[in-house]
Amino acid sequence: MKSNDRCNGLLLQQKFKHLKQFKEFHAHLLKSLLPHENPLPIGRLVSVAALSSDPTIFDYARLIFRNLAHHNTFMYNNMIRGYLQMHAPISAISCYLDMLRYGLPANNYTFPPLIKACTLLFLSSSLSIGRLVHAHVVKFGFSDDGFTQSALIEFYSSVLDLGCAKKLFDGSLRRDVVLWTAMIDGYAKSGDVKKARELFEEMPERNTISWSVMIAGYSRVSNFEEALCLFQQMQEVGRRPNESILVSILTSCAHLGALTQGLWVHSYVKLHRLDSNPILGTALVDMYAKCGCIESAMSVFEDISEKDVGAWNAIISGVAMNGNAKKSLKLFNKMNMNGSQPNEVTFIAVLSACAHAGLIEEGRELFDQMKTVYGVEPRLEHHACMVDLFARAGRIEEAEKFVEEKMGGFAGGDANVWGALFSACRIYGNVEVGNRVWEKLAKLRSADCGTYVLLYNMYREAGWEMEANRVRGLITEEGLKKKPGCSLIEVDGAVDEFIAGDFSHPQAREILEVVDSLVNIMKSEGLCL
Repeated sequence: MKSNDRCNGLLLQQKFKHLKQFKEFHAHLLKSLLPHENPLPIGRLVSVAALSSDPTIFDYARLIFRNLAHHNTFMYNNMIRGYLQMHAPISAISCYLDMLRYGLPANNYTFPPLIKACTLLFLSSSLSIGRLVHAHVVKFGFSDDGFTQSALIEFYSSVLDLGCAKKLFDGSLRRDVVLWTAMIDGYAKSGDVKKARELFEEMPERNTISWSVMIAGYSRVSNFEEALCLFQQMQEVGRRPNESILVSILTSCAHLGALTQGLWVHSYVKLHRLDSNPILGTALVDMYAKCGCIESAMSVFEDISEKDVGAWNAIISGVAMNGNAKKSLKLFNKMNMNGSQPNEVTFIAVLSACAHAGLIEEGRELFDQMKTVYGVEPRLEHHACMVDLFARAGRIEEAEKFVEEKMGGFAGGDANVWGALFSACRIYGNVEVGNRVWEKLAKLRSADCGTYVLLYNMYREAGWEMEANRVRGLITEEGLKKKPGCSLIEVDGAVDEFIAGDFSHPQAREILEVVDSLVNIMKSEGLCL
């Protein structure tokens, strides 16, 4: 066997696990296998290493690549893919420009990762850059390539130019499942799930990814009931869910309290040995916690072998929302001891736990340590948690002072912060602060019917009848109506929604009869007036 053939054979078998192994193989090539007049093996080595998930191997491959005397399109394509894998989209685009300067031709493998890089730019100029790349696609004759078209549709969808995405889709001569799915995903990510569903129903064939993007689309816009319905349809046609679908369904179950469906997903995860997936594990923890099954949440959490910050956040917030703030703080301390770095979400969870448990000093200490100890810059949500902490404890003036002094950078707070403080003013009967907060809400133009009702109740409970009647007149004059409350209940795996004042449920009459009978029983037992 010739040395070059032996090189290529060895390269195809290589899976470099660390930089030392890569350097050893590089030295082996230079010493014994590589004729100096033929750069092909080194080029292949760079291409293999460029796609490594190890950043140190990629950096070393990049160094070799820069010093090569000869390059080809294959190497450049892999370097572009490598930069993309390393989340360096600007470097990927620069690499393509170098390729053009060398006079090397692009091919159908060049453009999909290059267009993906444009999608990840998040710059004001990303649309212009993407359009220039699109022009090159047309210039070099790759307009009909399915993967390139799919990448372009995804790009235009990401920058919310759905008109251009749809034009590409409609003009395609070969609309395969990849193109259909890309277009559906574009509409779903833009929030237009109605249009996405219309295209989904028109698809000549669907694969698992098609179902996944449609279900994720419903979950993204909080239409969790429809996500579960679509999942059921998917099962009826015999399509097996992937891990992405299971995460979306668990998210839906968590928000709806659909424990039965969540239990089914957990059984499926165990049956198909997907327990090692940390994202699925985190979704299960969140689902059990939001359904009130905190012991099951803890059990799943303990079984996650590689606990990332997402898993810790899920269990810390889950324990807190189930009323055990002190355990939540213990988990936070355990997270620190295990070497996991808390992030913004972690502090929202622990500060909320302190607020609900009235742990003022603990909450104040955590807030003060955020930046100094953990390097996390307090955001609006963290300041809101502190306002809630003081307000719930009845320390209204302290909460107001905190907003004025600490939240100046947030334009003196926002509607949610002032709204929480205003609610506390009504609960504790602090009309003086309540009036000042009301003025803030009025300036922010965020007072809705619920806020007016709070103001009315605060005045009435304080005995300010004239002011209360004035507010009541404003509610009538403006025609303000409070959004009706609603509740969800799961029965036999199906989720029913009940809205106050709505009688459209098919069993509304039977339900009202049961409620009336329960009220009568309670009255006879002296349990209600």
